[in-house]
Amino acid sequence: MIDELTFADWLRLREDADAAARAVELVDPVRRRLTGPGPHVIHDLGTGTGSMGRWLAPQLPGPQHWVMYDRDDDLLARATAGMAAVAAVDGGAVTAETRRTDITRLTPADLSGAALVTASALLDMLTEAEARRMVDSCAGAGCPALFMVSVVGRVRFAPADPLDAEFTEAFNAHQRRTTEGRALLGPDAVEAVVDAFGRHGVPVQVRSSPWRLGSEDSALALHWLAGWLEAAVETRPELAEAAVGYARRRRSEAAEGRLHVEVDHTDLLAGCG
Repeated sequence: MIDELTFADWLRLREDADAAARAVELVDPVRRRLTGPGPHVIHDLGTGTGSMGRWLAPQLPGPQHWVMYDRDDDLLARATAGMAAVAAVDGGAVTAETRRTDITRLTPADLSGAALVTASALLDMLTEAEARRMVDSCAGAGCPALFMVSVVGRVRFAPADPLDAEFTEAFNAHQRRTTEGRALLGPDAVEAVVDAFGRHGVPVQVRSSPWRLGSEDSALALHWLAGWLEAAVETRPELAEAAVGYARRRRSEAAEGRLHVEVDHTDLLAGCG
């Protein structure tokens, strides 16, 4: 059995894997752009517990002021606490404020004066219309955007299993589901966002950022696997019986130190050549 986690616990569990996956070469153009006395204002959308700020702020010059958006007060409180001891790469001060708001309704005016807009593990949860509005706001405000760790629908296991492809297909269908009238982009999100920036003539750099989970990451791999299978079965209930045996095999492989999982993600940097 896999113990259930709160969402905050899940974010904490995946934080190191996200950090290891992110394409660090996309940070260099951002760093070069942040000149002048500052403070450099950075808007972090869907901040969760603030892992993006904790990862990125120490790689950028200061002073910095982070504006962190989420809909959950508890997550925002954790994000604020997590930024308290963070300093810029040059020792400059890093401050933070939080905003509990719907990020899909942000306007160019909301982002006015921003040096950068960031997000991590967010794009797949947007609809096409929401993604376009977000891009329109970034382009309208004239600020670059760094969107990282977006799922793209590809998973590789070692050892392989005959059911890998079927569960992947079912999971991807779940990611593209319509919920409360919202048709989510899921693994199509990166392509949609790149196209949306292209309509504004904004150049985009794209880099791969896969999770590579081995024996030392078994806790994360097994929690991810449980959620992956649950979503697949929700979409295709006829896979429920097969999922039980599949999960048992994967847990056995993890216990033996043989399970390796690669979950593909993509990072993109827009408007910052």
